[in-house]
Amino acid sequence: MAGSLLPVGKAVLRSRQPSNCYTFNADLQHPKSIPILPPYKKRVKQNNTLNKSVLLSPLVCQYRLKPVSALDSSVPRPIDQSSEDLKSSESFKQWDSLTAKFAGAANIPFLILQLPQIILNARNLLAGNQAALFAVPWLGMFTGLLGNLSLLSYFIKKRETEVVVVQTLGVVTIYIVISQLAMAGSMPLPHYAVTSVVIACGLVVNFMNYFHLLNPVIWRYWEDFITIAGLSALPQVMWSTFIPYVPNTILPGAVAFVLAILAVFMSRTGKLPEKGIKFVGSISGWTATLLFMWMPVSQMWTNLLNPDNIKGLSALSMLLAMIGNGLMIPRALFTRDLMWFTGSTWACVFYGWGNLVCLYCCEVISREFFLASTTAFVAWLVFSFWRDTQVYGYNSPLKSLKELISGS
Repeated sequence: MAGSLLPVGKAVLRSRQPSNCYTFNADLQHPKSIPILPPYKKRVKQNNTLNKSVLLSPLVCQYRLKPVSALDSSVPRPIDQSSEDLKSSESFKQWDSLTAKFAGAANIPFLILQLPQIILNARNLLAGNQAALFAVPWLGMFTGLLGNLSLLSYFIKKRETEVVVVQTLGVVTIYIVISQLAMAGSMPLPHYAVTSVVIACGLVVNFMNYFHLLNPVIWRYWEDFITIAGLSALPQVMWSTFIPYVPNTILPGAVAFVLAILAVFMSRTGKLPEKGIKFVGSISGWTATLLFMWMPVSQMWTNLLNPDNIKGLSALSMLLAMIGNGLMIPRALFTRDLMWFTGSTWACVFYGWGNLVCLYCCEVISREFFLASTTAFVAWLVFSFWRDTQVYGYNSPLKSLKELISGS
C-alpha cells in the first residue's frame, strides 16, 4: 500500500569479502515520511518539461547567424572562425588587393570615356551639323547623370575612394556632353538649367561630407532629396523614352513623387517598421542604379528608331564604357555588393557591348573589332567568377552568385 508502512524487524548486513565476514544487527526505525515517486511515464514527462524550460531560458544562447540581405550593403556580415581563417589566407589577401587595383584602374577608361564623344560632338557643332547630336538622347544622358550623382552619394557614404573618383568623373564628363546637347537644341534649356543647379549643389554637398565638413542634418536632407528625386525621375524618364508612342504626360513622375514624399515622411517620423525604414534607406541607391541602367536602354531605343543617326555614336566611347565597368565587376563580386555588381554588369552588356552590336549591324565597325571586344568581355567574366570561386573555396561559381543575390 502506498499510504502505510509495514513493520520490519532486524536486518542482517554482510560484507561481500569472505575473509572479513561479519554480522551486524540493528533495529530499523520507521521514517517519519517517505516521498512517493510518481509513475515512470509521468517522470519522463516532467524531465522533458524541465529540459524544455532550460533550453528556452534566456540564460541559454539561442542566437543563430542569419544571412545578410543583399539590400543591406552597409551592414557587416556575421564573423565566425571559418571566415576569419579565410580572410587570413594568402590567396584571399592577394585577390582582395588585386580587385581593389582593378577598381582603381577603372579610373583610366572612365577618365577618357566621354572624350571621343565630346570631341565628335564638338566637330559636329563647329561644322553646323547639329542633327548628328540628336543621335545621343538627352534623356539617356540625363538618367546616367542622375544615376552617377546618386551613386556618388552612396559610395561616399561607404568611403570607397576609388569608386568615388569614378562616379565624379562620370558626373563631370556626362555634364559636358549634356551641355553640348543643349547647345545643339537637343535638350530643352529649362531642363538644362535645372540640371546644372542640381549637379553643382550635389557635388558641393557630397565632397563636403567626404571631407567631414558637412552638418549631418544637411546630409540627411540631401539623402531625402536624392531619394525623392530618383524615385520621381525613374518612372517619368522611362515613360518619356517611348514618346510619341505613349501620351506625353507627367503623370508617372507625379504619382511617384507623391509616393516618395510619403515614404520618406513616414520613415523619418518612425511610422514604418524597421524593415520598412531599411527599405526606404536603400531606395536612393537602387533608383540610382536603375537610372544608370536605363541609360543604355534609352540609347538602344533611339538607335532602333533612327538607325541613320548611329554614325553619331563613338565606338571608342562604347568600348571604354565596357572596359571601365568590366574592371569594376571583380571587386563588386568579391565584396558581395549586389547593387554595384548589377549596375556594372548591366552597363557592360547593354551600354558597351549592346551599342557595339548596333554599330556592327550598321557596318560602322569592322567584324574583327566586334569579335575581339566580344571575346575579351566574355573571357573577363569567366575569369572573374573562376577566380572568386577559387578564393572562397567553392566548387561552383553558382555558389558565389547565390551569395551575391541572397547574401547567404
